[in-house]
Amino acid sequence: MASKVVGSEKIRHVMSCSSLTGDSVVNSKGEDLGTVEDIMIHIDSGRIAYAVLSFGGFLGMGDKLFAIPWEALTLDEDNHQFILDVDKERLESAPGFDKDNWPDMADPQFGKEIFGFYGFEQPSWGSERGVRSSSRSTSQSSRLTDTEGEDCIERGTC
Repeated sequence: MASKVVGSEKIRHVMSCSSLTGDSVVNSKGEDLGTVEDIMIHIDSGRIAYAVLSFGGFLGMGDKLFAIPWEALTLDEDNHQFILDVDKERLESAPGFDKDNWPDMADPQFGKEIFGFYGFEQPSWGSERGVRSSSRSTSQSSRLTDTEGEDCIERGTC
């Protein structure tokens, strides 16, 4: 994992998917929303497309899976969890799928539906990175723009 120290705080810019899968997901109220089951990569752009959230059921049985736009999640590294700013009741009505019936994640209509549900205009691998459709403030300001992201990848500094 690549990191740098800013003041006394260590900031990680690169983490392995295996260190993030299995992390819990909570909402801003601290309610348990499930765990990160998998992380999907958009091969053409090399960007993370979705985190697959496992929610509901009991002991892994009957869980419903949800494709969560990566931009909708905020990593709380200290507590090994993600924060998803959505009420538990809203998540229950989100478009989901079961472990034996995965949707075509590359289908543009599926991406549009998922990103729209969580308040984004389009997927992050589109022409603009995950533009939020509402003016609601999030921690998005800490995310890199396309140009900044490409520059730091070339330099190996992100």
